[in-house]
Amino acid sequence: MNKAELAKAVYNSAYITGEFLLRSGKISNEYFDKYQFEADPTLLNEIAEQMAVIVGDDFDYLGALEMGGIPIATALAMKLNKKIVFVRKHAKEYGTSKLAEGPDIQGKKILIIEDVVTSGGQIILSVDELRSLGAIIDTAMCVIDRESGGSEALSENGILLKPLFTMSYIKSQIQD
Repeated sequence: MNKAELAKAVYNSAYITGEFLLRSGKISNEYFDKYQFEADPTLLNEIAEQMAVIVGDDFDYLGALEMGGIPIATALAMKLNKKIVFVRKHAKEYGTSKLAEGPDIQGKKILIIEDVVTSGGQIILSVDELRSLGAIIDTAMCVIDRESGGSEALSENGILLKPLFTMSYIKSQIQD
């Protein structure tokens, strides 16, 4: 599947219209139900294949943000043979009580993986916490950048966003 075909497949599996409250607090009349493409093994594999081509190798671990980044990072880790740090939104009060589960992140370069980026808010929060634990982070990758200010907000926080798709690219492929 080439990039244009994958964009169409992601759109057809996950794009819905209505009124949706986004994590950013904004209301949108369109939404990508990301769990539809994340739950489809064929699409998830294709997404990981194409992300693997873009991602490079200048990092130690993938950082999978709870919850949508986890299936994507897992599929990508299998393609790249890289370990994953599972990043919770909040550390649990039981078990290991860690924010970042998996290998030790002190002094390690982590590539953050997210599904859909709107404002970039969750990435910024998670990166701030991971940096306070000694992680080195300068790049995040997502499946879809909604082009709603997230890339700019991340840049202001020293994070380059590498999207597999932008919203405008997906829409341009649907119109073809």
